[in-house]
Amino acid sequence: MKLTTFPNAPEPDAQQLITQERAETTFSLNEMHEFLEDGSEKAIHTLRLMQQIERDPILQVKPEYYELTKAEHRKLTADKIARLAQFMEQDAPNFETFQDRLNLIALIDPQLGTRVGVHLGLFLSAIRGNGTEEQFNYWAFERGAIYIRDIYGCFSMTEIAHGSNVAALQTTAEYDLENDEFIITTPHIGATKWWIGGAAHSATHTVVFARLIVKGKDYGVKTFVVPLRDANHDLYPGVAIGDIGEKMGRDGIDNGWIQFSGVRIPREYLLSKFTKVSREGEVEEPPLEQLAYGALLGGRVTMVTDSFRTGERFITIALRYAVGRRQFTVKGQTVENQLINYPLHQKRLLPYLAWVYGMSVASAQIQKDYKAILQGLDDGVKSGDFSILSRAIDDLKGLFADSASLKSTCTWLTADLIDEARQSCGGHGYSAYAGFGKGYADHVVQCTWEGDNNILAQNSGRITIQRVMAFLKNGKAVGNYSFLEKAQQEGFVVEDEKGLRDLDSLNAALQSVIFRLAKHGIATQEANGTNWDLSATEKRSLSKLYAAEYILDKWIAKIKNDGHSEEVKAQLTTLATLFAYSNIEKFGIYFLQHDILSKAVYGALERESYSILAKTRESVIGFTDSFKLSDFFLNSVLGNYNGDVYHNYLEVVQATNDVRQTKPPYAKEFLAMLQRSSIEDREKGQRNAAVLAKLNSD
Repeated sequence: MKLTTFPNAPEPDAQQLITQERAETTFSLNEMHEFLEDGSEKAIHTLRLMQQIERDPILQVKPEYYELTKAEHRKLTADKIARLAQFMEQDAPNFETFQDRLNLIALIDPQLGTRVGVHLGLFLSAIRGNGTEEQFNYWAFERGAIYIRDIYGCFSMTEIAHGSNVAALQTTAEYDLENDEFIITTPHIGATKWWIGGAAHSATHTVVFARLIVKGKDYGVKTFVVPLRDANHDLYPGVAIGDIGEKMGRDGIDNGWIQFSGVRIPREYLLSKFTKVSREGEVEEPPLEQLAYGALLGGRVTMVTDSFRTGERFITIALRYAVGRRQFTVKGQTVENQLINYPLHQKRLLPYLAWVYGMSVASAQIQKDYKAILQGLDDGVKSGDFSILSRAIDDLKGLFADSASLKSTCTWLTADLIDEARQSCGGHGYSAYAGFGKGYADHVVQCTWEGDNNILAQNSGRITIQRVMAFLKNGKAVGNYSFLEKAQQEGFVVEDEKGLRDLDSLNAALQSVIFRLAKHGIATQEANGTNWDLSATEKRSLSKLYAAEYILDKWIAKIKNDGHSEEVKAQLTTLATLFAYSNIEKFGIYFLQHDILSKAVYGALERESYSILAKTRESVIGFTDSFKLSDFFLNSVLGNYNGDVYHNYLEVVQATNDVRQTKPPYAKEFLAMLQRSSIEDREKGQRNAAVLAKLNSD
């Protein structure tokens, strides 16, 4: 309620500022949203799913979400899983719809998305990827796992002493020829399965990664279905499970540890699409060992999408707050300036906005590639045609490189985005109700699971160096490395300031720096033998640069080929240019060291950068509105659509904290401390002059 207006104390006008800038948007939000969702059909599909989620009474996420205990999160998540099981039955047989639904749920309730994702995306995907068609049909359809009915699965790969080095896992599966069974054993503490989502309370079955031992020979790590709990949800003999306890985030996930002590399973529980063991103990291994790992890439692909979704949420909150928040006056003005008008604030946030748009491009493309490659693998296995399998393996290798680079780069980038967005909102960003704290804690695990980012980046960078080595040897560049043919040009790639305003020139600069940095890595290898660790920094940089080139190259193609209006094309070109600038600036040393840009052109880049930032600033509300995230999906007191930051904030605080409760539950103890008597009284006057006089023997 406004009681009095003081001439020198104007009421905040955040709502007015955001409404005004929204009205000044010059491009179609629907068309921009279609770009982000990869087409009008997918955009409508996404909005329909979002509406269903937001309206569902059980899937609700409100500010109280930020105050729940671990036990409350887990109970609530279990209730929501039951609801999602109903949606799964409804979505069948179009299971892609359910996956899209799950991706959107992960945006606002990551722990729920993960808890169901472990069952469907890891447990069942492992069975589909490594099991025969008959095995998948049995566990998924006959037993009902795909409908989240009867079976609830987890994924037992990681051990307490091994994570990224899957080939070194120590759990064993020894074939008992006499009884036609495998014996699953945890031989020592280091082989204890750890971080297993769903194990502590939920899972009835698991896919175990264990060393196949037949007739004393170790055939390496294979996958097995192992029942954990019976129909009464009691553990089977030989299975020991516990909760791993408090985590940094995602409290709704019941991560656990598992130890197996001589657990027997039928021979048919070995997932045998590729590796087979006969009744007589004869082992048939796949001609191409990499086939067994195709199913593992799904999680990495999904995390590119997760990074896009999470990024759009938190950049929206930060930019809306930056438009509505005033702080300090600048020369020539009588009212305080909007945060977004400060060049430093633009420099902090707007490159992340460009990255979010770029990640939407990467997400759409790698999802398409993954689906096509899985289909190719299935076709090759069914046909038994080695040439088809060989082509599928080549595609799989390409996907491995792309997913390693994009997963590590995008999850790192989004972690930085959330924290920078939080800091950009000042003290209010530290409030749980702003969403950043839980959002960060929930997201950063993605930098570690499904492949530690530093390991993935090393692998990706190494592949790039190897591709360049092969190109230099035979002159052939294939797949997403076809750019090597034109990247080998000599001299400066961007020769003047005009080139800084041309997306194709900027993309060529990224391609050339990858080529030249990889050649430097080759020289390092030749000088130091086979010690790839000496190129660690270069490999990580190559991975990030490859991700940037992948995104920009496909972004440019979408601008040119997707039939957008001239206004939307212009806006997308501005963002893509800002994206390119941010990567050139981040890796400036390589662009200068390898003569991609001259010092003069690199100096001009700073001026061009501030110009493009100012141009982007004009449309920040339109850019963020194009994500079409409702207040439900943002769940932040700082980012609501209406822009009325301070009223929104106060209302949530009052609703979640009883204003009638003015005394704390520890009031008695606190008052006792405040109302304690003086030291002299508590010492019974034993130090006063009269007492000391009595004690004075002089």
